[in-house]
Amino acid sequence: MVTELRPSEPAAARVWDIAAQVPDPEVPVLTIEDLGVLRDVTVTERGADVVLTPTYSGCPAIDQMRDDVTARLHEAGYAEVNVTTTLSPAWTTDWMSEAGKRKLEEYGIAAPHPRSALGTGPVRIQLGVKCPRCHSIRTREVARFGSTACKSHYECLACLEPFDYFKTH
Repeated sequence: MVTELRPSEPAAARVWDIAAQVPDPEVPVLTIEDLGVLRDVTVTERGADVVLTPTYSGCPAIDQMRDDVTARLHEAGYAEVNVTTTLSPAWTTDWMSEAGKRKLEEYGIAAPHPRSALGTGPVRIQLGVKCPRCHSIRTREVARFGSTACKSHYECLACLEPFDYFKTH
C-alpha cells in the first residue's frame, strides 16, 4: 500500500510528503498518493528525483502531475527536480489508498473493487456497481468510458442519479 512506499529516511520522507500533496488533475479530491501514482522518491545533491506510474500508458494527466510535482518541489527549495514515469509494474487500482477510495465515494464516483477480490480460478463476474449516493447495487453501465478513460459511466436505477465508476485494473 501507499504507506509502505513512503521512505523512512527523513530527507526522502520530506520530498515524498511534498509530492504526495499534488492533486490528481482529473479527480481533484484525490492526491497522487491517494491514487497510488506516486511510487518513489530519491534525494540528490542538488534536488530530488520522483517516480510516477500513470494509471494508463496514454494517461493525459501524467504530464500535469509531473509539472505540479516539479513546481511544488521547486517552491520547497529543491533546485533540481527530475520526475520520471514508469510503466512497469503497471498501475493497478489496488494501489489506491483506502482514504482515496472513501474520497471518491464522497465525490460521487464509485470506488473500484479490489483486484484481489477477483481471486484465481473461475472468472468471477461483477453483479453490480454500488451507487456512491444511495448505495444501491441496482445500477447499469451507460457507457464503458466516462469523463476519463479510467472511469465508466453508470446510472443508478434506484435513485436515478448518474455517476462514474473508477474501473478496476
